[in-house]
Amino acid sequence: MQIAGAEHAHRADAVQAAVRAVRARSAVEPDVAIILGTGLGALGRAMQVETSIEYGAIPGFPLSTVESHAGRLLIGTLGQGAQAKRVMAMQGRFHKYEGYSLQQVTFPVRVLQALGARTLIVSNACGGMRDDWAAGDLMLITDHINMIGDNPLIGPNDDALGPRFPDMSEAYDKELRAAAQRVAAEQKVLLREGVYVAVAGPNLETRAEYRMLRAMGADVVGMSTVPEVIVARHGGMRVLGLSIVTDLCIPETLEPASLEKILAVAAKAEPNLTALVRGVVEAL
Repeated sequence: MQIAGAEHAHRADAVQAAVRAVRARSAVEPDVAIILGTGLGALGRAMQVETSIEYGAIPGFPLSTVESHAGRLLIGTLGQGAQAKRVMAMQGRFHKYEGYSLQQVTFPVRVLQALGARTLIVSNACGGMRDDWAAGDLMLITDHINMIGDNPLIGPNDDALGPRFPDMSEAYDKELRAAAQRVAAEQKVLLREGVYVAVAGPNLETRAEYRMLRAMGADVVGMSTVPEVIVARHGGMRVLGLSIVTDLCIPETLEPASLEKILAVAAKAEPNLTALVRGVVEAL
């Protein structure tokens, strides 16, 4: 217990060390922070990037070990003209299955908040468990279920960062969800709504596990997002969550999935996601 306490005592210092490293490269105070998931790194091309920082140059940041996660913090603006907003975007995130603790996985969220971001947009690729949905569909996350078996807030609580028992009754901001639906309607993009369940991975689920997750009330399944959302809400950030359904996980008709297929579907759907995120950012 003493070790956990000692580690915790350094967390605020670690956040500030990371903040100083970013501030040495950019004075931008972000309006919005964005985390880009598997196969979704191309949103960076829609940004007007002023500064790009490799994760390795930011103290305390883990390194991305997953294919398609570039491992860069992009700083600049997103949007057109007067509607453009200052943005920091993570090209690549971290996962428990890479061997990182959930405190390490979520450390960048603490840093982004300390840099000034009050809104967090998280995106991911996920498996769809609804047989009336299709691969390539976009989904607005309305709620989540944490089946990772861990929580990033375990351990001593730093009251300066957030409350001991943060409320999660509205993990995903109602106003941001409404804005996303408005933008999707304007762009004539189908935007599903549903519940995201996070599992530890890295293996994909068995037929029996998909049946269990579906029975719990989940619509899609993935291996990320929930830890970052918990920490963002702990710190009082507003959160918008968006998923691309990259493969169908219907127990009765289950077929083997491959990373190549998942990335191909994500790449095809990504322009719609990019346009949606840009539209929401402009509407903030």
